[in-house]
Amino acid sequence: MFTGIIGSLGELFSRVERAGDLELGIDAPLMDFARMSLGDSVSVQGVCLTVARMQDKRFFADVSRETLAKTTLGLLSLGAKLNLESALRMGDALGGHLVSGHVDGLGTMAASRQDARSWAMEFELPQDLVRFVAPKGSICIDGVSLTVNRVEDRRFDVNIIPHTFEVTTLGSLKLGDVVNLEIDLIARYLDRLLPKTLE
Repeated sequence: MFTGIIGSLGELFSRVERAGDLELGIDAPLMDFARMSLGDSVSVQGVCLTVARMQDKRFFADVSRETLAKTTLGLLSLGAKLNLESALRMGDALGGHLVSGHVDGLGTMAASRQDARSWAMEFELPQDLVRFVAPKGSICIDGVSLTVNRVEDRRFDVNIIPHTFEVTTLGSLKLGDVVNLEIDLIARYLDRLLPKTLE
């Protein structure tokens, strides 16, 4: 589990195809490698990956075909900046909201404008995810925990404060860019449970 509070930025320095899937090499100089072990989970652009090996301040993770099909990880080019978060440990502060690192769908940045010192960004999401997104609810975009301001049809908007704009990849998004979306964990389970309860 994660919180959607980005611990540091990393950089993709290698991508190697292995029998149809990928091994990604991530340079992560600001991560606390003293707390990292082989097999640990790390959120990379909002995707939960497993540390397969480590080398100095770098780690490697395998990305399956399923993950490549459902996320933006297969679209990354060398040198891409990445939002990184270590898995939540018992006793850690829960600063954002509970995030699983299991991407529900891809969204597209549809609009962006400066709003005082923040940025108001609008995203379009798949039709099947619309019912899970509510004003003042939580959503995770590329691993970043955010509050939904408004929802209209297939679009929702969020505010990116200056700190988040500077220390995550959201500040470099351009119109038309594709992002990883994870809906609120509670909404996902309510949708699964309520129809059975009402039968």
